[in-house]
Amino acid sequence: MLYNKETILQLIPQRNPIIMVHDLVDAEGDICHTTLSVEPDNFFMEDDGRMSEAGLIEHIAQSASAFAGYRCAIKNEPAPVGYIGEVKNFHCYARPSAGSILETEINFGAEVNGITIMSGSTKCNGELIADTKMKIFVTQE
Repeated sequence: MLYNKETILQLIPQRNPIIMVHDLVDAEGDICHTTLSVEPDNFFMEDDGRMSEAGLIEHIAQSASAFAGYRCAIKNEPAPVGYIGEVKNFHCYARPSAGSILETEINFGAEVNGITIMSGSTKCNGELIADTKMKIFVTQE
């Protein structure tokens, strides 16, 4: 594990109560893997005890942010701030409940003028529960 719940804040600009990635498990090339332990008091939990679709999108986006932050950290640069420019082809196959552990793979594609095209997929207990493509804008503020 490269970063855990205690050190992930070095990579992402988000703070409580909206931290949606706990661990950066590995990163190589254009691919990284993150995890999130879904807690009952998660900001994106709904009345039915399951995370909202917006929470899954935010988790994937923060996973990409952690990956961008990691890439900067290994170059001794400050962590960047990222903005979602577009969410495309989002699919939610299941909404996780409290106690679930989300495992997400982020794949960075082409980057043009500070905009990166990325894809993300999230699994829970080995089953795909969400996937999407996003355009994210990363900047050093």
